[in-house]
Amino acid sequence: MLTKIREKSQGTLAWVILILICVPFALWGINNYLDAGGEAPVASVGDKDFYQRDVNKAYEQYSQNLQGMGIDEQVLKAQALQKLIKDEVLLQYVHSEGLITTDNEARDFIKALPYFQVDGKFSDTQYKALLSSQRISSSEFVNRIKNALTMEQFQHSIVDSSFATQYDVESYFKIQNQQRDVDYITVPTQTLKEQPTAEEVSAYYQQHQNLYATPELVSVEYVELSLNDVAKKVVVTDDKLKAFYEEQKDQYTLPERRKISHILFLINDKVSDKIALEKALKAKEALAKKDFSTLAAEVSEDKLTAKKGGDLGLFNLGVMEKAFEDTASSLKVGEVSNPVKSAFGYHLITVTELVPGGIKPFESVKNEVATAYQKAQAENAFFEAGEKLTELSYEHPDGLQTVAENLGVTVKKSALFTKDKGEGIAADEKIRNAAFSEEILQGNNSTPIEQGAERLVVVRLLEHKAASKLELKEVERDVLAVVAKEKAQQLTLQKTKQIQARLEGNETIQALAAENKLEVKSSKGLMRDKNKLPEALSNAIFKAAKPVGGKPSIFVAVLPTGEQIVVSLSKVTNGTMSEDDKKQMELAKKNIANALGQTEFNQVLNSLQAEADVTVNKKPQAQ
Repeated sequence: MLTKIREKSQGTLAWVILILICVPFALWGINNYLDAGGEAPVASVGDKDFYQRDVNKAYEQYSQNLQGMGIDEQVLKAQALQKLIKDEVLLQYVHSEGLITTDNEARDFIKALPYFQVDGKFSDTQYKALLSSQRISSSEFVNRIKNALTMEQFQHSIVDSSFATQYDVESYFKIQNQQRDVDYITVPTQTLKEQPTAEEVSAYYQQHQNLYATPELVSVEYVELSLNDVAKKVVVTDDKLKAFYEEQKDQYTLPERRKISHILFLINDKVSDKIALEKALKAKEALAKKDFSTLAAEVSEDKLTAKKGGDLGLFNLGVMEKAFEDTASSLKVGEVSNPVKSAFGYHLITVTELVPGGIKPFESVKNEVATAYQKAQAENAFFEAGEKLTELSYEHPDGLQTVAENLGVTVKKSALFTKDKGEGIAADEKIRNAAFSEEILQGNNSTPIEQGAERLVVVRLLEHKAASKLELKEVERDVLAVVAKEKAQQLTLQKTKQIQARLEGNETIQALAAENKLEVKSSKGLMRDKNKLPEALSNAIFKAAKPVGGKPSIFVAVLPTGEQIVVSLSKVTNGTMSEDDKKQMELAKKNIANALGQTEFNQVLNSLQAEADVTVNKKPQAQ
């Protein structure tokens, strides 16, 4: 449970950080080739406007994070918009308060991001390539990082200042370790003695005709642009590859690689600079009789690397302090440095392996160059074709043949599909939403629709079938089954209410169970996280009011199967701290404090939003 508290109390900025800094490595965003034009914003925070495409992207990210939780789509869409608004409110506030993140802090954070690492190390080449593919400048990306980190800084200033008292912890364990005694009987779904009448079936059908209709159907014709198809058309020659190789030589240059080891003597509250230096000098003298790795294992105060003879692995610039790096860069293989001071202490450094750098010959990387060349050419051609697709589909809204001929593609057709389900191209929700939009139903071409990073599609209506009502005779069997089920549920509910009322009238649960040929089950000392009851029943038991005046608390829990369970809660015993709980006291205080701090932060954020100039123009719909 303490772990769950920690997980649930993670900052609001966890999602914000993902949205602001995660590079969606697509060839471009939809906004790169669609002009907002006169599009009205969905919401505004001060001078910042959010358009439907912003909400769509936020919804896609938000829904991915909550997949499998069974949350209604419309609820998620509304929550995604609210997240955008809250994040912008917070960003504007921290800027107004003059909070900043330094360049060094942003740099260190970026270097730690896995997107820009190769073999666990930051790669400047990877960094530039990925930002280039997204068409975002380094300065713009760094600015996004700074914004996200500044917002997180403000959050931590509130969350981290919160604390939990001994009373808070004890109160938590009183509730968490609380024990409850219950008796309960399960009322199964009742069996009908008589089937529903024809009048009852007809009445239900008339009241629920919307449930008995064929759904609205459409099919579309479409043209698509695929990066793979574009790449197949790229012509490769040796001259073009050599020219590309010369332009991209940095990509095929291997830096000098140095593998280094060190022996560290720490400087801290107990060890002065002078003493640490003396230790280092003494160790340097000892190297005359011992090899470096043996001595490192014996005397190095970096215990982690000492076990490996002081091995630090491959040396990379920008990781250690300048004095350390300058020395490590100047040593020859096997040469040992004089003591070098860093923020940790004094180091003796040696190079154990040196691989000279150099440019890979063209012939050795020709295949690699060809792949990179084709990709680069295809991306540029794909981008240009995307702009042309947008232009042509807008200028020729009455068909796709002209578009297809100009782009050298074919017009394809889909099968009929509903708004909720389709096959092939219609399996994509974006396609279905577009196909059922007013624009398409009125006979126009759609705007280009992105399908992942490497495909663009324009659709237009091929066939439209309106929803139609099914006659009662076509669905009579289905309606009969539904009416019978509802009547059985009503009988079950009536039986349950009768039993509950008689229990509240002081009759015993054992007597009522015997009368109705039901089984009484008992659970004594039941605990929240230590029981095998169905979740719905367990939740109901621990939400129920405590017994008053010696009388049990009587209530009903409904299982997902439709079964009704009548529960008699006879005793509630406050929990106490176990020995294991006491061992986790500090962790409990920390996590409870964090949860309290997060609650306080949410209240502050709500207050800032209430005071901000926020306008919501319409309910968002993910396209």
